Amino acid sequence: MNGLLTIAIDGPSGAGKSTIAKAVAERLCIDYIDTGAMYRAIGYKMKKNGISADESVKLAAMLENTDIDFVAGDIILDGNIVNDKIRTPDISKRASVCSALPSVREKLVAIQRNMGRKKSVIMDGRDIGSNVFPDAEFKFFLTASAEERAERRHRELVEKGQSVSFEEVLEDIKQRDYRDMTRRLNPLRKAEDALEIDTTGLSIEDVTDKIIKEIENNGYSKTF
Repeated sequence: MNGLLTIAIDGPSGAGKSTIAKAVAERLCIDYIDTGAMYRAIGYKMKKNGISADESVKLAAMLENTDIDFVAGDIILDGNIVNDKIRTPDISKRASVCSALPSVREKLVAIQRNMGRKKSVIMDGRDIGSNVFPDAEFKFFLTASAEERAERRHRELVEKGQSVSFEEVLEDIKQRDYRDMTRRLNPLRKAEDALEIDTTGLSIEDVTDKIIKEIENNGYSKTF
């Protein structure tokens, strides 16, 4: 382990992965890496450059000249903060599509693994525990009903001033679940050794406490 700690949090869209991962990172004083935001950033850049999923040559060239990093909670794409630009229903769909592309996954998984080699991290996504970090010290799989996940996402979008109906968000959640679970390359699934937590009806504090308790019960504390 070389003194470093890796925590993997997987689950479907809207299960609370990012929110919980941020809270756990703060409690343990380690870095949070939002891998879903990384795929959103690629989807955003593909849209901005007019590159479709079937244009493999153009996509490869784009990826070759793409840099993604996290600084003080912001996601940086090629030197620019893109936090709000990647949090739209359209980019959400594009992220799901591009996450199934081998070239995109290869690029981002390499970046993610490199981050994990340098420091203690908590990462959330679709295949962190099953593929990116199969040897992670701790693995969690968060889930919730499609309706509750859609309600959370809809509330988040409305608070940001976006005009979208609950029905649209629910349909997007269901379609994304299907794409994520049926894609050929590293589909969404619970790692065999992951602890599953149903977040339906639970507060952020409830879920965070469950994860922290599991970690601390196994001898780890915020001294990494």
